[in-house]
Amino acid sequence: MADENPARSVPPAGKESPIEPSPVTDTVYTAPSYRSPKRRRTLVILIGVVVLLVGGVFLWRYFNSYESTDDAQADVHLYPVSARISGYVVRVNVEDNQWVQKGTVLVEIDAKDYEVAVAQAQANLSNAEATAQSLNVTVPITTINTTSQLKFTASDIENAQAGIIAAQRQLTASHAQLDEAEANNVRAQDDLRRYKLLVDKREVAEQIYDQALASAKSSTASVAAARANESAAEQFVQQAQSRLAQAQANHQSAETGPQQVSSTRSRVRAAIADVEQKRALLEQAQLNLQYTKIVAPVSGAVNKTVVVGLNIQPGQQLLTVVPLDEVWVTANFKETQLRRMRVGQRAEIHVDSSGKTLKGHVDSIAGATGPLFSLLPPENATGNYVKIVQRIPVKIVLDQGENRDHQLRPGMNVVPDVYLQ
Repeated sequence: MADENPARSVPPAGKESPIEPSPVTDTVYTAPSYRSPKRRRTLVILIGVVVLLVGGVFLWRYFNSYESTDDAQADVHLYPVSARISGYVVRVNVEDNQWVQKGTVLVEIDAKDYEVAVAQAQANLSNAEATAQSLNVTVPITTINTTSQLKFTASDIENAQAGIIAAQRQLTASHAQLDEAEANNVRAQDDLRRYKLLVDKREVAEQIYDQALASAKSSTASVAAARANESAAEQFVQQAQSRLAQAQANHQSAETGPQQVSSTRSRVRAAIADVEQKRALLEQAQLNLQYTKIVAPVSGAVNKTVVVGLNIQPGQQLLTVVPLDEVWVTANFKETQLRRMRVGQRAEIHVDSSGKTLKGHVDSIAGATGPLFSLLPPENATGNYVKIVQRIPVKIVLDQGENRDHQLRPGMNVVPDVYLQ
């Protein structure tokens, strides 16, 4: 304890106290004790600086490892559901904000008129098919008939030509018979005149005169008969020539048989085309009948504007389906934030409404800044141009199952963090 009191360690005045070595003082070595706190402070400062530098490096690397923006919102493609036909709404099967599956019947239109149209189209198709079938059967019949007619008319021409030759020969014979009858008649008339003179002079018997008279009358009748035969032969020639002309006309008509067959085939093709047209009309009528039931194009929540009793027109929008399973995030990053941003990088989306953090990844980066897609894009080529940092939309897609509870709705504000590493 005496060593710890500094007053007792001072020697009396005028005397020098010999310094004796002490085991305690040799072990403690109090001489540098006044410099030890300074070294400790220096060491602490150095350690603090190193910690700050290391922490700053880690903080810099951390804040430099991602890009964030509060100019972001949830987006989705809205599916408008419209009518494809006109009609009277008889049933609406959904309510506002109701979740529906793809293919669910949302609205039903009165189908009676369209059922009648289907029946009429079916009847027209049956009629057209029957007509086409009958014309198709007519084609081979017409072909055979025209071929046979060509042969028959050619044979008729040959027969008519042979008849003309025979009639002309008969006419020639009639001419010869007439000449012979006329010659005999001239001789008989001459004999009659001579016998008349002799009878008057009583140089021959009256019996001989009577014979000459009878012969003259007979020759006159023969001439008349020969002339009649000649006229008949001439008529036969004319008839044969008429038959030849008729046969030639029939042959010319028969020669148009291929054209008739072609015309028949054309009618068949027209009938087949009519069948196809009627079949298309039937299909259209069946489609219109199907369109009386309006179904959901995708699964999602429904927002409807249609009610029962409404008369709708084609193209009139009736409902809107919001597919909440397909929600993505559109983040408008500054152009300076896109230096190291790439497709596929991991992202975290902080939802303002629920406070949840959802996981996703960068799907794509827009090809232009947002204002360029507006109706009146800005024009910077002016004299008073002021440079403004532009924003480019980045599409961030949620990972599978992140929005299973559908709490992230289109239009909500979010804060995405895109990790650049």
